[in-house]
Amino acid sequence: MPYIKFLGTAGSRFVMIKQLRASGGMWFSAVGTNFLVDPGPGSLVRIIKGRPKLDPSTLDFIFLSHKHLDHSCDINLMIEAMTNGGFNKKGVVFAPMDALEEDPVIFRYVLKYPEKVETVVSGKTCKMKNISLEIPARLHHRVETYGFKMKCEGLPVVSYLPDTGDFEGLADAYSGSDVLIINTLLFERKDGVDHMSLPEAEEIIRAVKPKKAILTHFGMQMLKNRIWEKGPEISERTGTEVIIAGDGMKVHLDRI
Repeated sequence: MPYIKFLGTAGSRFVMIKQLRASGGMWFSAVGTNFLVDPGPGSLVRIIKGRPKLDPSTLDFIFLSHKHLDHSCDINLMIEAMTNGGFNKKGVVFAPMDALEEDPVIFRYVLKYPEKVETVVSGKTCKMKNISLEIPARLHHRVETYGFKMKCEGLPVVSYLPDTGDFEGLADAYSGSDVLIINTLLFERKDGVDHMSLPEAEEIIRAVKPKKAILTHFGMQMLKNRIWEKGPEISERTGTEVIIAGDGMKVHLDRI
């Protein structure tokens, strides 16, 4: 049964540091392939301690959108877990160049453990078994950042829009998405901040018109405004079913 499990929904450094929300990233499982996205602090613990618990040795690849710690803190651990401490050379790691070479977040000795490490760039398609991740655009963030459009025969197109400021052409880059996951840090717009606000996320949803949109990666503003209660009114404003992600939430892709 294909699904996405949200191992954590923390956005800002303060929500992460205080663990007001968990920060473990997302686990995708589809047609015999498992992959992990953005393993932030506590990812391994959330995987092992979840109910039902997941087995990191079954991972086929790891996708890192960018190197900030709330997305990458557990990546070395998860590479070790995927490869049984490096004894089983397997899997692929997809990551931006600056996460690997410029002030790298993946230790050099750990790079030897997967079968392959590939850099992510705009326009590339990352392939592993029967899953393709199309990289639609380089996003506007302080470091090199990329999301993806996941394509797999028989499943909806699931897209991930990680940390970014809004910019012209962003909605077009994510057109054709059936499920759109948007990291939405801010409750209100804030100039000069390269993170998505709720009003900007709503504009993206109206433009892309997915079957479902999922908001995650919440900052303190979002928690203070009780974002978890606002799914129905956001859905009404956008004309799309909008789900507010929660820690441990599972979304079944075959029900969309």
